[in-house]
Amino acid sequence: MARGNKVWFNGKLTTADEARISLFTHGLHYGSGAFEGIRAYKQAAGGGAIFRLEDHVERLFDSVKIMGFKLPFSKDQLIQACRETCSANGFEECYLRPIVFVGDEALGVYPGDEPKLNVAVLTWEWGSYLGDRGINEGARLKVSTYIRPHPNSVMTKGKITGQYLTGVLAKQEAKKQGFDEALLLDPEGFLAEGSGENLFMVKNGVVKTTPLTSVLNGITRQTVIEYFRNQKIEMVGERFTRDELYCADEVFMTGTAAEITPIQSVDNRTIGAGKPGELTRKLQQDYQKIVRGELKLPYMKNWWTKI
Repeated sequence: MARGNKVWFNGKLTTADEARISLFTHGLHYGSGAFEGIRAYKQAAGGGAIFRLEDHVERLFDSVKIMGFKLPFSKDQLIQACRETCSANGFEECYLRPIVFVGDEALGVYPGDEPKLNVAVLTWEWGSYLGDRGINEGARLKVSTYIRPHPNSVMTKGKITGQYLTGVLAKQEAKKQGFDEALLLDPEGFLAEGSGENLFMVKNGVVKTTPLTSVLNGITRQTVIEYFRNQKIEMVGERFTRDELYCADEVFMTGTAAEITPIQSVDNRTIGAGKPGELTRKLQQDYQKIVRGELKLPYMKNWWTKI
């Protein structure tokens, strides 16, 4: 993974080595920060473009608002910062990580009345999040012993840094047991999501995804739902159990990093024929066309921001 040496930090481009923070940074100690994962893609017509950048920046502002803070930059400034960082590193295709965190403030949990926020944008080259084998053959999932926290324990609509520790633990558990990824249940025992992906299943031609009761409203999730609606494929949002998932015809996960990843098995139960299903394969192919500007459907407005 080649990392971009240039980063945008608190309003200006600098080198990654020069963008330093204090060891007393509140966000380092308490996870008081928010972030986004965004991808830029080479376009069929030439050049690079960042996919759904405006939607990602909007969600970042929502995450900061959920934490009770206020960003010191405007949405337009952050959009431009993402473009500048890609350009400065010569990337037409890359992963972007805007991150916001409380700086060197109070040393206790309470960050103060109006804490200073640091804002950075990093870029790097990133291939298949769950590996090429997962993309081509399907990933192997394990239902985790860790559960997605209750909506009153964490803010489920925010990509808040400290909240991702549960996903870290779940992923570690799954990998140590020979699986590719973990699946977390919600507090009532229904399936929620992966450590960093939304979950979909297909049964008898109907596509189901977990509702937004306790999961993040993923941007890729939104893209896939709109795609299925445009294709006149029946799409429902409702909770389902792990045994229902075992019996699905197809299962796949979505995320900016994971893109469209088919699932081969769950808890060592083979899903369908044990290989990516027809609907999943078609979605994978069309998703790559969408992000590269080859396939533009009527509902797609302002989804591409040129670098």
